[in-house]
Amino acid sequence: MKLFGKRRDILPDKEKFPRHIAIIMDGNGRWASKRGMPRKLGHSAGAERFREISEYCGEIGVEALSVFAFSTENWNRPADEVEGILNLLRKYLDESCEKLAAKNARLRFLGRLDALPEDIREKIARIDAISAKQTGIIVNVCINYGGRADIVDAVKRYAADCAAGKADPAALDEAAFSPYLYTGDLPDPDLLIRTGGEMRISNFLLWQSAYAELYFTDTLWPEFKPAELDKAIAWFASRKRRFGRAEEVKPAK
Repeated sequence: MKLFGKRRDILPDKEKFPRHIAIIMDGNGRWASKRGMPRKLGHSAGAERFREISEYCGEIGVEALSVFAFSTENWNRPADEVEGILNLLRKYLDESCEKLAAKNARLRFLGRLDALPEDIREKIARIDAISAKQTGIIVNVCINYGGRADIVDAVKRYAADCAAGKADPAALDEAAFSPYLYTGDLPDPDLLIRTGGEMRISNFLLWQSAYAELYFTDTLWPEFKPAELDKAIAWFASRKRRFGRAEEVKPAK
């Protein structure tokens, strides 16, 4: 076992440690409602928790963190809640510029970004320019993202390359297709965590999570502190990951 992080928690050795963690950050609204607060305050608390967890992941050696911040279906929520989430994103982007350099994190935004307001797209472009110079943990914020949309968009990009003579349709296989996904330059998630008690992946990283270990917890996202992440990682280390292979059975002596 090896010691990680400022809190000196004991976490697994590297061979049992997830390189890429994905998180469905669920429970912000319920956290606020339980306290008699507006839902938007739950999203604000959730944003602070995301900041803490992403920094902690960088400290303990996680290579990539992908979080589900806003889905393609979330536009159907009440208009004031959607606007509150977008305003929170604006605030986060403004604060992230200087903090990125300090933490050496590479912050990226994945999804159908063209649907976002122009001022948010401009802020994301500035973040992209800063992130290109960083060498630390990659933090993917999936916004206006859906797993099916990700696959559809990848198909369109592959078809465009075929039309341009850059790809051969007959040569298409999983290895050729994966780089066209939004996360195409990263290893697939090893561990997918969903907070808030629901037990589904809700159209998040569908292709990429084919062999991810799925960890569900009743803890609401604003309450998901680093100690909760440690529990998830320890659970992950206990799993036998066979990727479809049969478990080797040693002959009896």
